[in-house]
Amino acid sequence: MASGTAGSSAGTDRSEGFGERLLGTMIDRAHEMPPQLIAPLVSEVIAAIGGRDVAVYLQDYDQMTLVPLPGQGLVGGEPEPIEGSLPGRAFLGDAMVEQSVDDGVRLFVPLLDGSDRVGVLAFTAAIPDEDSRRLARRFAGLLADVLVTKGGYTDRFFQARRRRPMSLSAEMLWSIVPPLMMTTPQVAVAGILEPAYDVGGDIFDYALNDDVLHVAIIDAMGHGMGAAVMATVAVAAYRHARRGDVDLADLYAAIDHAVAGQFDQDSFATLQMARLDVGSGLLRWVNAGHPHPLLLRDRRVVRTLHSPTTLPAGIGGATPHVSEEALEPGDRVLFFSDGITEEHTTGGEQFGVARLVDQLERAEQSGGPVQETVRRLSHALMRARGGATSDDATLFLLEWRNEPADHLARINKDGSP
Repeated sequence: MASGTAGSSAGTDRSEGFGERLLGTMIDRAHEMPPQLIAPLVSEVIAAIGGRDVAVYLQDYDQMTLVPLPGQGLVGGEPEPIEGSLPGRAFLGDAMVEQSVDDGVRLFVPLLDGSDRVGVLAFTAAIPDEDSRRLARRFAGLLADVLVTKGGYTDRFFQARRRRPMSLSAEMLWSIVPPLMMTTPQVAVAGILEPAYDVGGDIFDYALNDDVLHVAIIDAMGHGMGAAVMATVAVAAYRHARRGDVDLADLYAAIDHAVAGQFDQDSFATLQMARLDVGSGLLRWVNAGHPHPLLLRDRRVVRTLHSPTTLPAGIGGATPHVSEEALEPGDRVLFFSDGITEEHTTGGEQFGVARLVDQLERAEQSGGPVQETVRRLSHALMRARGGATSDDATLFLLEWRNEPADHLARINKDGSP
């Protein structure tokens, strides 16, 4: 059926004009809609396009499960594993998945807020046409934006994502961590925190300011609340200085001053900060007591990015040395905290960098975007370490893609991309 004509399934109109009106209605209502009414509105919208049995799945904090969101008009059910389920396939592939059922087709549509994976929208419909698929994709994108925005006004979405109790320290850090992934034509990043429900002193931060990607990975000493408070102060100091457009050495000084000013002389935070020019691929970084990052090329670790280090923040080290590396298109750089390599295996031996490299290359061989490599690597490392960790751990992977992006800001006179 050609786009712009009435739909053929049960006489339902799914034309471009109908879809525009339907999505426009949701946008208009979303401004004042209380969060608890999102579920019944989603059900109404899907019914208007001929769908039924609507479910919304959100990603659990440990990135292993998709959890159904409760709400009026939504079907319940059990959580679905990300690995090996149809909702998981849609989630991991960032593409719609369809399943034939007795009375139609079950559609699983990824919920993408930009490039951040929020979850999956699922519903059953009669045999879908291209208008139905197009409208479902557009509605899912709008729903993801609404869920993220309204999530700032309610606890219900956070509660739905939790499979078990979360510590207070983890609650603090999850409240300030940026989106776990970002993908643009120029650069892509993804990070993960472990253990998701009890992380205390590890955190990462990033920002893409014009043509510069800013990255920081921070590991506050200790565990629990004290470490979480220090990590929060360090991130706030980093953001405050970064937004003042200071250089890497001054960023270090700002964090060092903040930590030293708020905690005793025996307290400190190790950290690593980097800047990537997304136009040229020049990576510049400073190291204050962190493990050296790993450079990947063609899915292999080609070398460790060694650099001189200074003392951790809070102790007052010398002006840090700024190291440089010219990346090639497609290169990836893995930053990680010592909670990865200094953990012990089930046999008692320290995990070490060599095992990390082996697991990283295994994760890379399966291909896929940076967020999938990080997720696979994190879960493989957890299994290799006996399913538990005695220290916080952070993984942060960036990829210099070096693809043009200007076309995304251009629209033809007829409104088409």
